[in-house]
Amino acid sequence: MKTKEIVVPDIGDFDEVEIIELLVAVGDTIAAEDSLITVESDKASMEIPSSDGGVVKEVKVAIGDMIKEGSIMVVLETTQSVLEEEPEEEPAPPPPPPPPPKKPKPLPEIPAKPSPTIHIDEVKFSKAYATPSQRRFARDLGVDLGNVKGSGRKGRITRQDIKSYVKTTISAATSGGGSLGVAPMPEIDFSQWGDIESVALSKINKLTGEFLHRNWVTIPHVTQYDEADITEMEAFRKQMGTELKDQGVKITPLAFIMKAVIASLKAFPRFNSSLDASKENLIQKHYYHIGVAVDTPDGLVVPVIRDADQKSLVEISQEIREFAIKARDKKLKPSDMQGGCFSISSLGGIGGTKFTPIINAPEVAILGVSRSSMQPIWNGNEFEPRLMLPLSLSYDHRVIDGAAGARFTTHLSKQLSDIRRLLL
Repeated sequence: MKTKEIVVPDIGDFDEVEIIELLVAVGDTIAAEDSLITVESDKASMEIPSSDGGVVKEVKVAIGDMIKEGSIMVVLETTQSVLEEEPEEEPAPPPPPPPPPKKPKPLPEIPAKPSPTIHIDEVKFSKAYATPSQRRFARDLGVDLGNVKGSGRKGRITRQDIKSYVKTTISAATSGGGSLGVAPMPEIDFSQWGDIESVALSKINKLTGEFLHRNWVTIPHVTQYDEADITEMEAFRKQMGTELKDQGVKITPLAFIMKAVIASLKAFPRFNSSLDASKENLIQKHYYHIGVAVDTPDGLVVPVIRDADQKSLVEISQEIREFAIKARDKKLKPSDMQGGCFSISSLGGIGGTKFTPIINAPEVAILGVSRSSMQPIWNGNEFEPRLMLPLSLSYDHRVIDGAAGARFTTHLSKQLSDIRRLLL
């Protein structure tokens, strides 16, 4: 038994790259070519594999660290039993499939639930890159190798890949995040109808897509729509903009909205909470970290303004602007996008009247803001032009009921309609 330091191999033309994801933890058993970390440069992101197999005894790096060739990533404890790997060999034709077992007659009062790991496409299974022993292992578990992504050398499917696939698939199905019994979309050759171009999704697009899909299918969303009269607020904002122009300070409407959101979170603390892992308790937060969705060429990111309740409108405006610049320059750190209590997604600068924002779990609510417009509002005697701001509040119906959602948007609208209320 001995230990070995695993270092960063040749990473090409880059002097240093930033770690954006740790793929192993102390105690994990890994094989050679298993990925250890994900790094990102100004051009691309990539996973760095281990040169050896063993048990992770120490992780020498952290998310946000800058590393280069020769930097120590992890320390492994290597043993003969751990390092014992199957010899590299080209996949052999699979043995003929065994006859399907006789299915027991289900009890009439208990409908049979389809398992996510019993349907094997023999054509895809035979083309998968895996050794005979892994094929037998997959077939014993009812796993279709055609759906498993290999992490071994040249994309070979390892035993751990199969285990991870089973764990992920069953976990998703039992938690409500599976396919919900819907057949997958068929593969379509779009070139039969005309010229096409295949454009790869960015890493941010992929991660965001997976994250939002999970949130959408596992959280019962309800969206409450409302409007806020921001005529006086906008007049005050423009007045302050003129007074502060010489100082290079610009107060954004989003800063006012954030202040009003915080006042509403204090009035309705259930919106400033998260469900714990058991889904039986609420974690009540006594801090106010507000996420702001930022659109970038590579996809959507949500940096977090920390302790926004303790900052002025000017400070919030400046921090929002700084985060937007960092996001577009790909300089946001993972820690900049963690720990949020509540998120705001503003499309007011683009357009639209209302939309349904997807909750940024583990938060339980998110506010969507659309473009304001001048509308004729009846004041009791006559119609007068007022600047109205559309609001779309999505909330987790397991935590918040409809009446609370309506009260929250009503309170928020009052705060924005008369910003003097923010002083109370």
